[in-house]
Amino acid sequence: MECTVSWSAPAGSRSGMSFIAETGSGHVLAMDGAPDAGRPEQGGQNLAPRPLEAMLAGAGGCTAYDVVLILRRGRHDVRGCTVRLSADRAETDPKVFTRIHMHFRVSGRELPAQAVERAIHLSHSKYCSAAIMLGKTAEITTSFEVLDA
Repeated sequence: MECTVSWSAPAGSRSGMSFIAETGSGHVLAMDGAPDAGRPEQGGQNLAPRPLEAMLAGAGGCTAYDVVLILRRGRHDVRGCTVRLSADRAETDPKVFTRIHMHFRVSGRELPAQAVERAIHLSHSKYCSAAIMLGKTAEITTSFEVLDA
């Protein structure tokens, strides 16, 4: 896996903190820092997600992908999956994630709650590389609800 991240400040400028990531699979992801009113040259312009927001979103995408795939492989009629993530970070540098909670809303026809719970567990214990890596510094908790669709 490869990725190239480039600072996208205007040529000759030393302002702005936005970056463009070009992934090995040929996709582009923009990232930006938070504005800094006290030192605008060191802050971003809020034009894109922060890098750690992208990391949190990646973990959500990874685990949601697993849950849907596991349920489909179990021949369950899954129709939708949303995961809402909330995270806390350390107060001091490095400001790693210390707590992440993932709440899943999975919809389908006659989806057994036990199957959804099992899929979430398998994702977090075996398959989702992103969540497993983040679990090295953060306590990850999950909850879920099953909706009939």
